Amino acid sequence: MFDNNKRFQVIHKESSLGEGCKIFVDRETGVNYLFTWAGYGGGLTVLVDSDGKPIVSAVER
Repeated sequence: MFDNNKRFQVIHKESSLGEGCKIFVDRETGVNYLFTWAGYGGGLTVLVDSDGKPIVSAVER
């Protein structure tokens, strides 16, 4: 599943005309990040669960 040469791995992506989102996993910490964009703007944030804690995926080492 993971490319061993990259720290961040894209695990999900959606896009349409000029906008979209991707979910990245940090392979060192397992933390999930959401990147969204529309036109020339974009943003990145940590994904959190319903308790406000970061979503952490199991990572292969």
